[in-house]
Amino acid sequence: MLSTIDLRGQVPTTAQLRRSLPRGGTDITSVLPTVTPIIEAVKTGGAQAALEFGARFDRVRPDSVRVPVEIMDRAVGELQPDVHAAIEEAIARTRKVHSEQKPQSHTTELADGACVTEVFRPVERVGLYVPGGQAVYPSSVIMNAVPAQEAGAESLVVASPPQEDCGGWPHPTILAVCRLLGVDEVWAVGGAQAVALLAYGDDELCEPVDMVTGPGNIYVAAAKRLVQGVVGIDSEAGPTEIAIIADHTANPIWVAYDLISQAEHDEMAASVLITADEEFATRVNDEVAKRYSVTANHARVEQALRGQQSGIVLVDDIEQAIRVADAYAAEHLEVHTENAREVAERVRHAGAIFVGEYSPVPLGDYVAGSNHVLPTGGTARFSAGLSTHTFLRPVNLIDYDRAGLRSVAEHVIAFSQAEQLPAHGEAIRARFAERAENAEG
Repeated sequence: MLSTIDLRGQVPTTAQLRRSLPRGGTDITSVLPTVTPIIEAVKTGGAQAALEFGARFDRVRPDSVRVPVEIMDRAVGELQPDVHAAIEEAIARTRKVHSEQKPQSHTTELADGACVTEVFRPVERVGLYVPGGQAVYPSSVIMNAVPAQEAGAESLVVASPPQEDCGGWPHPTILAVCRLLGVDEVWAVGGAQAVALLAYGDDELCEPVDMVTGPGNIYVAAAKRLVQGVVGIDSEAGPTEIAIIADHTANPIWVAYDLISQAEHDEMAASVLITADEEFATRVNDEVAKRYSVTANHARVEQALRGQQSGIVLVDDIEQAIRVADAYAAEHLEVHTENAREVAERVRHAGAIFVGEYSPVPLGDYVAGSNHVLPTGGTARFSAGLSTHTFLRPVNLIDYDRAGLRSVAEHVIAFSQAEQLPAHGEAIRARFAERAENAEG
């Protein structure tokens, strides 16, 4: 079922690996001509333009952009007890992990009267996008809102598509989680128009934000690209992906289920097994073929698993497996091997690493305490998942007195001359010449 790439007996370069490994992805550039007019229309037309696009794309127009609090309270009351308990547990675990991520300010003293202090300032207003579509993502509300709250953001707004079968409001589970988190500002707007409204706001109804985070489809990703610079963004998230490093000690049934579970997100989702054990690979492939059809989302799963973005990679040994994993830089990487923790700590590039057979990706999706908004498409080589750090800006406080400045004055002047910016040097000289002039006078 899964295609196979055999790298045994080869020593491919990093460039060759990146070209040969399974990879799907989306061409965001291709939809920019579609998304750009939406952004421009909402930029000028505000909330009403966003609602008009919602009526066209979502086939429903809510009574207002902002969801009334009473609708959100009703959603909380209608939660099933087991779901309510799961949400509360996820919030508690996620909050504990992200509260401990917050860095402390610190001061570096370079000399007497010369110090630099690094402090951390939160993004003031954050817009959190929560998709609708093929599934409901209350977990994404938690993963976006909690780190922003722990960073100290002063205000949060969640934007989520209105649902035709939910009275024109976002899905009630989304609304319930928002209310339980204390996020009372929720906009019933989805897609590219939601991103535009978050970025530009509306003179009467909607205050713009400083940063937009959260996953979405290709149109949402394109919209984030177009508004970047007007606001900050977390990333242009692509289809989800899992890679699994496994050896002969791994359970083929469990590995098969983990590959299947990620594939049910999206037809373009990627599921990749990396192993040196050909017999084990065959057993996993057999189990995948046997078990995927029983899931409710089997059509979507099959398309994802048969796609060019999924497959089995055969390697010579664990060393090559780690090298392949680093080149692939998966959003989610599971390690099912002997000494799994040791192997995991040797991997340099992954959005999140799940250690051992009892730390599967679905755990991280919901209640592990870690964040599930992670870099996709190989971007884990240079970017990180959502965290408290995402919503904090390091700011340097440069605090020199007269003696501290005097000790480096000639260096500043030398640089100004070398860079042909003499006024820079004069700004330094003036501070010492002034006192000399006053003494002469």
